[in-house]
Amino acid sequence: MAPRWPWILVAVAVIALLPHLLGTPYWRGILVICAMNVMLALSLNLILGYTGQLNLGQSGFFAVGAYVTTVLVKSFGWGFWPAALAAVAAAGTLGLLLALFAVRLRGHYLAIASLGFAVITYQVLVNWESMTEGVRGIYAIRPPPPIRIDGLVDISFSSPMMLFYLVAGIALLVYLALDNVVRSPIGETLRAIREDEVSAASLGIDAARWKAFAFGLGAAVAGLAGCFYPSFVGTLVPGAFNIVESFTMLAMVIVGGLGTMIGPVIGAVVLTFLPELLRGVGELRLLVYGLALTLVVLFMPGGLVQAWQLLRARFAGGRP
Repeated sequence: MAPRWPWILVAVAVIALLPHLLGTPYWRGILVICAMNVMLALSLNLILGYTGQLNLGQSGFFAVGAYVTTVLVKSFGWGFWPAALAAVAAAGTLGLLLALFAVRLRGHYLAIASLGFAVITYQVLVNWESMTEGVRGIYAIRPPPPIRIDGLVDISFSSPMMLFYLVAGIALLVYLALDNVVRSPIGETLRAIREDEVSAASLGIDAARWKAFAFGLGAAVAGLAGCFYPSFVGTLVPGAFNIVESFTMLAMVIVGGLGTMIGPVIGAVVLTFLPELLRGVGELRLLVYGLALTLVVLFMPGGLVQAWQLLRARFAGGRP
């Protein structure tokens, strides 16, 4: 199936314009967080939306990406990009190791097991002080090094705008790569497992192997998002990767549209900006935020993507 080039060009144009439309450093920083959240939502959607595995341990893989990159750079003198590659490989490997046990579990059993992984990861970060500095945290983390093209350009990522371009560009590449995966025979295989694992096995599909594939790839993408978090914040503490983050990623996927590609992107954008837009209502913002999530789950179980499809079908059919 041919790539959707018009939509790709639209996405590139939106990425290029957003930092100029949101001109303050604060909102440009929110854009960086949004780009990371897009990758996190896409990573969970591959595991949950396309394979049907309720994984609540994504915050652990996010943390692995952040800490492996930072420790390799700060303590061992690695360059940022080799360290980032090692962090992605470490997160993917941990995902495969977790999958060795997770593929035997379903439903709430898998949810509890993966949640346990997130809790264990958090405790390791807190207590392995010789490596992670524990709750004291790691400070003075620098952004990715500039990209230099001799005689042409010197691209620095010290500003939120340029860091957003970097992270959003990588998020777009991740989207395109995962989109190709789910639109290929691999995607059909994953959906078959999600719908009925027994029937899939009767067709010769090795469900355990493909579940492990989804877990490993999803974990690697979450680790990739984690590589850029310390560079943006400048500090790294375990509290940034508690289990609440896993539930936030789950909310992004469900609100946007489970089992679609554009849905998690929409969910990540909405749930990144909504809390910021609600800061004006003070203490009520959490109430409004929670109410909005509840209404979406109750009345739009297919997420915002389903709501859009229903509206489009209604107007196409001539009904008001």
